[in-house]
Amino acid sequence: MALSTDFTELLGVRHPIALAPMAGAAGGALAAAVSRAGGLGLVGGGYGEPDWLERELSVVARGTDRPWGVGFLAWAVDVRAVERALAFRPAAVMLSFGDPGPFVDRVRDAGAAVLIQVTDVEEARRAVDLGADVIVAQGTESGGHGARRGRSTFPFVPLVADLAAPVPVLAAGGIGDGRGVAAALALGAAGALIGTRFQATTEASVGSAVREALLEGRGQDTERNGVLDIARGSSWPVERYTARTLGHPYLDQWRDREPELARDGSAPLKYRDDVARGVIPAEPVWAGEAVDLITDLPSAAELVTTLAAQAEDALTRAGRRQPADGSHTAG
Repeated sequence: MALSTDFTELLGVRHPIALAPMAGAAGGALAAAVSRAGGLGLVGGGYGEPDWLERELSVVARGTDRPWGVGFLAWAVDVRAVERALAFRPAAVMLSFGDPGPFVDRVRDAGAAVLIQVTDVEEARRAVDLGADVIVAQGTESGGHGARRGRSTFPFVPLVADLAAPVPVLAAGGIGDGRGVAAALALGAAGALIGTRFQATTEASVGSAVREALLEGRGQDTERNGVLDIARGSSWPVERYTARTLGHPYLDQWRDREPELARDGSAPLKYRDDVARGVIPAEPVWAGEAVDLITDLPSAAELVTTLAAQAEDALTRAGRRQPADGSHTAG
């Protein structure tokens, strides 16, 4: 039995599970595998690099006849990047971090669903005003980039679900197994957007060192900060959005000293030199607080099936624990 929600009905997918469009990890092969298994695979379009988009969107378009989509960083792309993606006829386009306004009409006119990720109430209201088909409520437990001053997933999701109703909401942040999917549904969401857990699959576009780090990582090892973006010379707007990663030598060196690091014009050169000398990894390991729940490296199809079965089981068990007479005990 599949869990049917407003999200699954809108997108025509079997399970209320979506792949987070992680730049560098969610390529065409991973997105296609998730979609074939009954979820919504979203390619991480990131900065809209033309050659990468052409290659990866060709892979997903050939790899599945089920609905799939692509995600972009709203602050980093222009309309041309979105139009390139729309030429491949995705079922959905997700816009995150920044103003999605300039892109919404183009996506809607192409017949694709508009997914907008939000990290605070102001962004949620903006998404509603723009007529988003689906809103993704991202809590600060999430891996990779998110709000510097956001809200945890558990209190944030029902708030957005109430604000956005009847627009379907996906929960994101700290969801690493089917129990998390079930919790999202119980909070009023119509599904879950999952990132970190899908990095640890056979189709993810990450190296073996990242997979091993995810297997060994613990939630308490993760940290949200702007240090690594500043040190790398990234153009991410770190005053608003920081990133959650596993531990890193630069965090230990520059923690709580972001302004000082930003004033050091030679920092990106030093960072690249340290990468070249093997002192630090080429990329930070983006990971959310649910990294503890990663204990194996399945295929994406196996993971989608497992997540869905676990969610159904969790909801069934929760229902059985409800007293038959409807009474509640104080606690």
